[in-house]
Amino acid sequence: MAERGWVVLALLGVVQLLRLPLAAPQSFIGINYGDVADNLPPPSSTARLIQSTTISKVRLYGTDPAVVSAFAGTGISLLLGAANGDIANLASSPAAAAAWVAAHIPASSPAVSTVSVGNEVLFADASLASQLVPAMQNLYSALPPNSSIKVSTVHAMDVLASSDPPSSGAFKPELDAALNPVLAFLSKTGSPFLINPYPYFAYLSDPRPETLAFCLFQPNAGRPDAGSGLTYTNMFDAMVDAVRAALDAKGYKDVEIVVAETGWPHKGDPDEAGATAENARAFVSGLVSHLRSLAGTPRVPGKSVDTYIFAVYDEDLKPGKGSERYFGLFQTSLTETYPTGLVRNGTAGLGPGMAPAQAPTAVQPAPALPKPGQQPQVGVTLQYKLLLFRSLANFRVLIERYRCCR
Repeated sequence: MAERGWVVLALLGVVQLLRLPLAAPQSFIGINYGDVADNLPPPSSTARLIQSTTISKVRLYGTDPAVVSAFAGTGISLLLGAANGDIANLASSPAAAAAWVAAHIPASSPAVSTVSVGNEVLFADASLASQLVPAMQNLYSALPPNSSIKVSTVHAMDVLASSDPPSSGAFKPELDAALNPVLAFLSKTGSPFLINPYPYFAYLSDPRPETLAFCLFQPNAGRPDAGSGLTYTNMFDAMVDAVRAALDAKGYKDVEIVVAETGWPHKGDPDEAGATAENARAFVSGLVSHLRSLAGTPRVPGKSVDTYIFAVYDEDLKPGKGSERYFGLFQTSLTETYPTGLVRNGTAGLGPGMAPAQAPTAVQPAPALPKPGQQPQVGVTLQYKLLLFRSLANFRVLIERYRCCR
């Protein structure tokens, strides 16, 4: 019976190999491309760098034509940002919004998935709160007919009055006048609620070893939520589910959550003990593995939340604490700051000797293996064939052992 079990396991292994994509892009993993720096590589170099990873989405904080055009033909979708300073103009008239769309959204490639009208507006500039939804509505109405582009705005976790335990998640009542119209707009247009959860800042407020493990996806005892009966093993899920609970409590179960920013600094000031390369690597690699598992969150299992990791590069001109300048997953030399699990085939980025030409060349994902009953594609890679060959060879050995020993 034991030998028969090995045979079954081998068969399952072969089936999994047939279903497994090699370094295929994950639609739920994105990255933020900030530019508050004076030492960044050309946009074309960055576009090619991101093509060397399994990242499929890029969030921009503006609409720089050189940056936007660098992603043409790459297959990478963009989340564009209308600056806080644009909100008053966009809200002023439909014509102003139409002019913005005509100037900043390409008619074809690259693909734009979402436009964020402002970033953390409700806390950055309260005077803009009443103009936020009119700006979003005008921009949405100015999009081409049958456009799939979503229009939203990005929020800080400070919009929550309560988040611990996650089931207690609720928005601050004093934000109702500004937030309720936003939620109604998102529900009506099928647009996502964009949020910036940072477990790093949660750790700073509670710098215990057990909190660090909880924030870094490391083994821990878990945190039960008496309100829901669910148990949480990482801070990322707890923060996302707190937002989910707040949306549900408002009656917006149909509004999807997208994580617009999350990350961990690899360096900081002397009083920022948690800002280390080791912790950053643990957080990012743990987050990537968690998203790839498709486990979802305890409140919404089985579906990974779309997540934009902060950020492509360090930004040396950012004000504030030292950690603000050291969130980069990559160095300006186009190499990884630390291993992330995002680079295809385990390479460490493009490297300084591989800076691309101005016109980026699209990197085609590895072709999928055929499903049962389908004819194999001509472009199946040699790597797939080798993996399948080895698995079948191992399977054949196990069959022989079973025949000999039964």
